[in-house]
Parts: sequence; structure tokens; C-alpha cells
Amino acid sequence: MTNESAKEVLAGWETSSHYWNKYQVLIEQMFASLSQALIEAAGIRPGQTVLDVGGGSGEPSLTIAPLVGAAGSVTYTDPAGGMVRSASEEARRRGMSNIQFHQCPAERLPFPDQSFDAAVGRLSVMFFPEVVAGLSEVLRTVKPGGTVAFLVWGPREFNPFFTAVTTVIDRFVPAEPEDDDAPGAFRFAAPMKLVNALQAAGAVEVSERVLPFTIAAPITVEHFWELRTEMSDTFRKKLARLVPDQVAAIKYTVQKAVAAYFKTGAMSFPAQVLLVTGKKPNH
Repeated sequence: MTNESAKEVLAGWETSSHYWNKYQVLIEQMFASLSQALIEAAGIRPGQTVLDVGGGSGEPSLTIAPLVGAAGSVTYTDPAGGMVRSASEEARRRGMSNIQFHQCPAERLPFPDQSFDAAVGRLSVMFFPEVVAGLSEVLRTVKPGGTVAFLVWGPREFNPFFTAVTTVIDRFVPAEPEDDDAPGAFRFAAPMKLVNALQAAGAVEVSERVLPFTIAAPITVEHFWELRTEMSDTFRKKLARLVPDQVAAIKYTVQKAVAAYFKTGAMSFPAQVLLVTGKKPNH
């Protein structure tokens, strides 16, 4: 990945951070089961030191901090300054004092070797500019025998939360051809792709598990449209190029397409992620 591409991806996250902050509580609710899955996969328990790589608006750091308690600590990292500010403000609001916040990319972690008992990344590794380099750096900071656990999106066809909007917008503003290795939500949707990268980075006992879950929240179809189109830098840019009538047509078509996921009056999308875990060698 070129430096220019990396800067473009980071700029997108910077401009999105305001919206992630706006929807922070909702996002936490929608993906709570994923934070729990990472905690279980990494074997996180009271008193441990945990690294959260690409923590975005604060998760899973905000969920892990009460679990590790005063005797433990969480170190949150994210390359986007806006995300770091949002997450640290939320931690202060909740009175959490055992989370340290650092603005840095996964490829350049400012921590000594063997600093952490475990490391986790929730839907973040897909956006590493240099994946194997980032994973190697994460492993460097983990103690021998320590666990690393990452969640990435599964295939598009199992994630209508994304595709329902993308499919409609692409009819109006055709998408550029995608490089399967470029940063993006579905970069590691192919089975074993992240497993191979983690092994290349030096992890052992690497495994992958398909994890179906439900993206649920007490919101309406109208609120869903706002959430999706505001939080995505790609969608914001595409919609800005259209006239109001076109945007209205897209909105109508999307809301019609997702109506089946709002039958109860609240949102409920089937979804699928891949949970990939490994360990740092003991020697």
C-alpha cells in the first residue's frame, strides 16, 4: 500500500470520527456481542494488561477496562486523532482510570517488547496499511504465550447491513474496481486469509471461527439511513456528488430494500464475522 493510499484511508477515518462519536452508545450496543467474543477468545481476566489495536470510538477498551479492574489496565491505540479524542472523552465521562490512550498506527507501537498479556482488534485489522508488519508489531508487544484475537467481517452476502446500502448507491455512482488487498471492510472475508497473515507474522496455534451474530438496535429505518450514510466516508462523498432528487431516490430504494429487517419496528440484521486467534511463541 502506498503512502498516499494510507494517508487517504486515515483522512477518511478522521472525517468520520465526529459521526462515530455521535453514534458511540448505539455502536456499543450493536456490537456488544463482538466485544464479548474477543474477551472470551483472548482469555481476558482481572489483573491483566491488554492492548486494543485500532480501538476506534472506544471498543472493546471500554468493555475490557471494568473486567481487568484496578489491578489491570487497557492500552487503547488508533491512528486517527479524532477517534482517540472521542474514546478518551467517553472513558473520562465514565470515570475510567485504567485505560491509556495512544495515537499510533499498528505498524509503529510505542511500547516495549512483551508489555501485554493479550492483544485484541475489533474490526480494525482490515484497515492496517501493512497487515503483516502491523501484526508482527502487535506480537512483539505481547508476552510469550500471550493470545492475540482479531475480528473481521465475513463475506458480503452474509452482511446485508452493508450490502443493502452499497448495492443501491453503486447503481447511481458506480464503484471503482476493488483491490482485494486494499484496506476495506471485506479485505479478510475470504476463509483463512487473515490466518495466513497472522502465521506469516509469527503467531502459532492460529485458528479461525465463523461467528454469526445479529446487529440489533431500537432504531427506525429512517435512523438506519442516517447512521449508515453519515458514518461511511465513502457514502458521504458519493452522495455529495448527486442532486437532491437522486439522493431521495436512493434513500427510498434503500429503505424499501431493508424493510424486512425492521419488521418489529426495530433494527435486526443477520451478520457474520470471522474470529481469528493465535499465540506468541514461548521462545
